[in-house]
Order: sequence, then C-alpha cells, then structure tokens
Amino acid sequence: MTATTGDIRIGATSAALDRERMRRVARRWRIADSIGATVLGFVLLVWTLTPVYALVMVSFEGHNDVFSSGVFPAHFSASGYWTVLTEHFWYLDQFWHQFGNSVYLGFATTALTLLIASLTSFSIGRMRIRHGWVLTNTALLTYVIPASFLAIPFYRIMQIYGMMNNLWAVIAALVTFATPYSIFIFQNYGTSIPIELDESARIDGASPLQIYIRIYLPLMAPALVAVGTFALLLAWNDYLYQFLLLEDKSSMTVPVALAQFLNSDESPWNLMMATAVIYGIPVVAIYYMFRHKMTSGLTMGGVKG
Repeated sequence: MTATTGDIRIGATSAALDRERMRRVARRWRIADSIGATVLGFVLLVWTLTPVYALVMVSFEGHNDVFSSGVFPAHFSASGYWTVLTEHFWYLDQFWHQFGNSVYLGFATTALTLLIASLTSFSIGRMRIRHGWVLTNTALLTYVIPASFLAIPFYRIMQIYGMMNNLWAVIAALVTFATPYSIFIFQNYGTSIPIELDESARIDGASPLQIYIRIYLPLMAPALVAVGTFALLLAWNDYLYQFLLLEDKSSMTVPVALAQFLNSDESPWNLMMATAVIYGIPVVAIYYMFRHKMTSGLTMGGVKG
C-alpha cells in the first residue's frame, strides 16, 4: 500500500514537472512569436513609409538641393508649397482648377457607384428578382479582363461619341470598374439585414422606394462608407484613363498635370512632390475619418453570404 502511494506521488510530481516544462516552452514560443511579429512589423513599416518620407523631404528642399542632400534636406524650405498654392509656375498655372476637376471626378464617381450598386443590390437581394445572381456573377466576370486592356476600346468609344476632353468620359469608365465589386459588397452585407423589416414596411403600405430610402440605406451605412471610400480612392488615384481621355489643360486633373513635369529637361522635383503632398492630403483625411466604418463594412461583406 505504501509503495503504491509512493508511485502515485512520484507520478504526480513527474506530471507536474512535465506540465511546467511545457508551459515554459510555450512561453518561450510566445515571446519568440511576439519578437518576430514586432521585427516584421517594423520592417514592413519602414518599407512602407520610406517612399512617403522621401516624397515629403524632397518637397521641403530647394530646387538646387534635391540631388545634393542626404537623408535630411540641407536647407528646409516651404517655397515649393507656396509656389504650388499661388500657382507661380507655368506647369501649375491652373492648379486649383485642375484640383477642382479631380474633386468633381472623385465625388461624381463615388455618387454614381453608390447609386447604381445600391439600387442593383436592393433589387436583387431585397425584391428577390428571379435569377438576379446571374447579373451579379456576370458583373464580377468583367474583372477577368485587366482595366488596362480596355483603355483603347474606351478611348475609341469616347472618340466616336464626341466625349474626348470631358470629365464624364473618365467618370463613365471608372464607374464601370468600381460597380461590380460594389454590388458584391452590398449584396453580401445586405444579408445581415432581416428581410422581415421590409415585409413589415410593405404591410404598413411602404413602397419599394420608401423601403430603399428609409430602411435599406440607413442600415447599409457601414457598407456605403466602405464602398464610397473605395470608389473615391479609385478615381483619385487613377492616371491611365485620365491621361488618355483628357488632353486640354482646362479639363486635366492633377495626376495628368503632374505628368507634365516630366516633359521638361530640368524637372522641378520639389514642386512635383509638393503638389503630390497637397493632392494626397484630402483622401488621407477622408480615409482616416471613416476607416472604422470602412473596415466593418468590408469585413461584413466578406463573411456574409
């Protein structure tokens, strides 16, 4: 009996030591994972921010100091920003007009994308149009063809219909590329909204338009923000279609105007970078204002369905 009790005690002690050893090993692995994740995150952060840092530093340099400075500018100067804001350079003589074109292009693309995609997803998902899924899947198939491959056909179409040098030609192209993905997000997010709300509203005499405006759109707010931000960034950062379809300085947007800097034998890089910083500030501010709703909208759209 005594021997058996001793064996049990020895076994319990051995098991406790094994558990403690496993805890120590697990703790070491957690520390190693934490250190590895921290180092990797730091490397990725540096890799991502280095071009942005270089862009900002060049914008604060003088024209003659761009290629002579090191990591830090030899002489900090905000003259590049002042030149851009006051349009005191012949490439920038219509900067604010072109900036207005970019704003108009961005918000028109966003508004049309939201309108078309939300109405489509409402019709298919809430009104239960027969075989509506075929329309959704067919729209997504358009992404099989790269957007750059469609540039020449779009150019030819706009040329035939007299839409060259017109912002609406670019808006039409960008809405075409933004809408399929937006419909997909809306339709998947819409599955989280109980259909009983629509049925109750119909019983109370609400029309489909009233359901769309008073029930569907308010409950779709996170998805609307996510898709709206996506469409705005797509239009704001586009260059190819703006370059092909906009030729006159009065119809140009800022990205196309920036490319003109490279046509000179001696490009004013500090002015170019200052213009880029000013042009990027609005969308960065908008993104950080709505980033939480954007994340929730994209996440819900990715897991529902």
